[in-house]
Amino acid sequence: MTVALTAHAQEPVTLTAPSTSPPVNSALDADLFYQLLLGELNAQEADPSLGYSLILDAARKTADPQLFQRAVEIALQARSGESALQAARAWRQALPQSREANRFVLQILIGLNRLSDTVEPMKREVALAPDKNRPETIAALPNYFAKASDKKTAAQTIEQALNVYLIPSKVGANTAVTAWTTVGRMRLIANDRDAALEAARRGQAIDAQADGPALLALVLMGPAQPQAEAIVQKYLAIKPNEEVRLAYARALLDAQRYSESEVQIQILTQENPTFAEPWLIQGALALQNKQSDVGEKSLQRYVDLTLSSDLKPNTNQDRGLVQAYLMLAQLSEQRKDFVQAENWLSKITNAEDLIQIQTRRASILARQGRLTEARKLMASLPERTPAQARTKLMAEIQLLRDNKLYQAAYDLLEKAAPNNPADFDLLYDQATLAEKLGDTAAMERLLRQIIAGKPDYHHAYNALGYSLAERNIRLDEARQFILKALEFAPGDPFISDSLAWVEFKSGNKTEALRILQNAYKARPDAEIAAHLGEVLLSLEQKDQALRVWREGLQINAENETLLETLKRLSVKP
Repeated sequence: MTVALTAHAQEPVTLTAPSTSPPVNSALDADLFYQLLLGELNAQEADPSLGYSLILDAARKTADPQLFQRAVEIALQARSGESALQAARAWRQALPQSREANRFVLQILIGLNRLSDTVEPMKREVALAPDKNRPETIAALPNYFAKASDKKTAAQTIEQALNVYLIPSKVGANTAVTAWTTVGRMRLIANDRDAALEAARRGQAIDAQADGPALLALVLMGPAQPQAEAIVQKYLAIKPNEEVRLAYARALLDAQRYSESEVQIQILTQENPTFAEPWLIQGALALQNKQSDVGEKSLQRYVDLTLSSDLKPNTNQDRGLVQAYLMLAQLSEQRKDFVQAENWLSKITNAEDLIQIQTRRASILARQGRLTEARKLMASLPERTPAQARTKLMAEIQLLRDNKLYQAAYDLLEKAAPNNPADFDLLYDQATLAEKLGDTAAMERLLRQIIAGKPDYHHAYNALGYSLAERNIRLDEARQFILKALEFAPGDPFISDSLAWVEFKSGNKTEALRILQNAYKARPDAEIAAHLGEVLLSLEQKDQALRVWREGLQINAENETLLETLKRLSVKP
């Protein structure tokens, strides 16, 4: 049995010289000891409600915080929220400066779903914080409401509690900015994105160099709220935190604005060459752009910086190293340096990465003409969870794709489809393979199935529209599909490329050129280069067409669309 009690007993007898300080009498007399003993026995065995009453009475007599907390715990264990709240309030009344007591009141009110009653304890929580810690306390308020079901009311109560802290003339710029950012975060959690954006604006108006409003705006960035990016860019133009710039670069990547993301990454690597993470992203982008030398140097730089760091390793670093080793192995594989590729893979020791490692090894075997061994290796991979089974399936599909075994890949997906009826990514892959096999009817059926089941799956609209344009049929319908895709992904250079192709096939060459030039500027890509070159040639701008095609070959000399275009037009750039 444990009795929660703050000790007030006399100091133990020692052999040192007697102290001249007067003795301190214990608050634990015989009656109190008996009361606590009886309270604990009842709380644990016989009558929890009696135990609660005895412990709470003792807490009130002694003003002991541990006894108050014990009373709260007994009530909570008995699933009596109101009794727990009573004990917490008694604790706070006895010790009005206790932040711990106030936090219990706040948390219990939230647990009881009495959100409108939390304004006062939130105000007290902020007021009791030391001045230097007040912004940190304000920023932590949303954490209390993580499990609250009514996010809208939670946002309103936090805003009420922070009302006075939103005025910089009363509390200072730093506290006011934090308050606006916190209000914005709660508005976002409540799915009021416009109001969250307004909070970010208000915070930045107080201090344009503050991180909080920019980070909030980063979360809000997207086609529905283009104004959010202006807040981020204003912050970056002054004196940005490199972590915020990195987050912006990642947001641009997610939006497929690759060239703009590369600009931000280059700024980071130039301003702080010892900041490891940007080198990883730069390596991945270079690898995607078929810039193997740049990719290898960037990835090697990331590995060196990460391994030499004095910081304690963390999960992100570990995952980053795995990604770097896999990409370096892929680069070595492309150069047919299979020994070096295996050396990179051998550095990955985490069992969780087994599927990725073996997939890379299977690809190495396939490149050496040992496809049967590669497929056996893939077949031996574990499938302990649905996620592992899916990863294994996609890895084998990619292996077959890379080796142009499209029918085998299609058959695998067709077999897997009944077990994954809502996996639209699998259906999309099956549709693209059907096109590779020349079965455009199956491709269109699958893409329409995706659109019916997931109307915001913009890749399906784009693929269907482009396929119609490529076959020069139903061009008006093709245009509508592609415009629909652009509604979900405005400015996507690959979808813009599809739209330009529709315009070109419709005879609108000037408009096609304009769209393609913008798309190619946003995303220098071999496939876009193929189309841009063909449009330029049709407009009798042969020199410019040849220049673009040469650039496309430098980007990716194996791009099927570009090679087919050059062959069909009998061009040797």
